[in-house]
Amino acid sequence: MAKRVFIAATGQHCGKTTISLSLLHLAAKSGMRIGFMKPFGPKIAVFEGRDVDMDAKLVAKVFGMGDQIEQMSPVVLHKGDTQRILEGIIEPERLLERIGKAFEILDTWCDFLVIEGAGHSGVGSVAGVSNARIAKELDAPVLMVTGAALGSTIDDVSLNLALFREERAEVKILMPNKIIPDKREKTLLYLKTAFKSTGISVLGGYDYSDVLAHPTLLTVSRLLELKLHSSEEQVSRIVHGVQLGAASTQRVVDLLQTSTLLVVTSSRDELLVMLSTLYHMPEYFDKIAGLVITGEAPVSNITQRIIDDCGIPYLRCPARTTAEIFLKLKNFVSKIYAEDEEKIRLVQDLAETGMPFEKIYDHL
Repeated sequence: MAKRVFIAATGQHCGKTTISLSLLHLAAKSGMRIGFMKPFGPKIAVFEGRDVDMDAKLVAKVFGMGDQIEQMSPVVLHKGDTQRILEGIIEPERLLERIGKAFEILDTWCDFLVIEGAGHSGVGSVAGVSNARIAKELDAPVLMVTGAALGSTIDDVSLNLALFREERAEVKILMPNKIIPDKREKTLLYLKTAFKSTGISVLGGYDYSDVLAHPTLLTVSRLLELKLHSSEEQVSRIVHGVQLGAASTQRVVDLLQTSTLLVVTSSRDELLVMLSTLYHMPEYFDKIAGLVITGEAPVSNITQRIIDDCGIPYLRCPARTTAEIFLKLKNFVSKIYAEDEEKIRLVQDLAETGMPFEKIYDHL
């Protein structure tokens, strides 16, 4: 029987997958046979011709666990499945049975099994497979990843705890994540005080990291559903900021920050040429991550040749406005993909120095 943990969260973008990757890395490094499961997958990716949850695909590729993929992602939600469930075409109990069978196989294979939930505790309720119900059915102690702002975190945890308690699933650990470094000690102290009466342990997650919080160029291309024109090395370039190329050429250049993705209309030949040329210079290479070129008007032939010759990564988006693209990028929160090698290496390095694996293991 595997030692198991259910990774829950108070909402999206708390860092469940980062914590899952960390625990798996440390368990594997200690010599354990590791397993991973995303019982209910609302976000579909294709892995070796099979529809699976995107986080199951990530773990399978990072840890070479492709032979377990059928058990790692037993239920994925396809378009229209919600209606089919409500109409009685898909029976929730059959989905729970499928999850249970996958779990039984992994439980015999592994020494340490990470079961990652989806979103907050209630996600999956329409299908009868909420995070809280799955945790109870699989008899898995819960580690709940939370935010790090005091008031909202306490409110969010209290709300999510209610459903776990209703399902009689045991929450053992709260893990505030993305903590502001200079507030870390105070944040953990107050959260431990707030939940002292519950008997739930509070263990600190990671400090906030620009690298983990921000998307790669590959992630941007997936978000915008646009082809990325780049080399294989450039796809992993991390975008730390987004800038609108609306001011004068010199002013845009003066405002450049570290690893900036610039949104520029196709008619701004002088700006496109300038940025492409600067991309070759060491003092500007670190500032320019790439371009998103908007606008229906075609890029002039000579400008396009300069962009191609300079090798600056770019995405071409003629169908949406500059403002729409800019706002979508500014409001986006990054996820980790299997191709994000720099992020994955950082997670593994951080795990070895900052993840309290032994304390977590002892609580399970």
